[in-house]
Amino acid sequence: MEQAFLHALDEYFCAHYSDYVRLSAIEGYVMPNVLYVGADGNIARRDSTCMRLDRQAAKTELLARFKEGLADTSFTFSFCFRTLRDKLRDVRDKQTFSKVLPGVLAHVSETVERAGEYLAVEPRFWQKIVRGKLYPEKNTVLALALTCRLQLTDVQLLLAVCGYSLCDDDVRDVVVRYLIEQQIFNPAMRDACLAEYKLDCLPIRRENA
Repeated sequence: MEQAFLHALDEYFCAHYSDYVRLSAIEGYVMPNVLYVGADGNIARRDSTCMRLDRQAAKTELLARFKEGLADTSFTFSFCFRTLRDKLRDVRDKQTFSKVLPGVLAHVSETVERAGEYLAVEPRFWQKIVRGKLYPEKNTVLALALTCRLQLTDVQLLLAVCGYSLCDDDVRDVVVRYLIEQQIFNPAMRDACLAEYKLDCLPIRRENA
């Protein structure tokens, strides 16, 4: 029997995922009538959410077909370099990753040193990230969120100072947001959810790795 948390993830995904180009390409997807005649006789447009999978009568079958074609294309390095201009601006800016991170981790009784141990990131690079010499890539921030059990608002802050955000048209982002919102941080359950949507590029250190 399918585990309840995976079924809940599927329901969440159907209600939130919004890459309508990929959705409309699924065999059997029925394109809804986006335009309609309003009560005043004028042509009106429905909100784009009408195109999401949860509005499809055959959403279960469509989601299964969608999953069959999934492949994780979100690979990035664990860090990115800062330009000289960025470094100079960071000296004056109070909202940088290295300055915000300790306070965010304090909310969950973690330290930057211990947080680095949860990530599949070389210690020398992690040290440069926490010192502001390098900036983490999005995958690294998401891995940090899942391994340190961060709250959504703190995750959004860390992403924002790095120039990122959670996007509803990104499979990885929707799945990770579900895990954070539902506080599914148990490694086995977390990894089952990631595997269900073929997400294997987050730099999470695992005991058997």
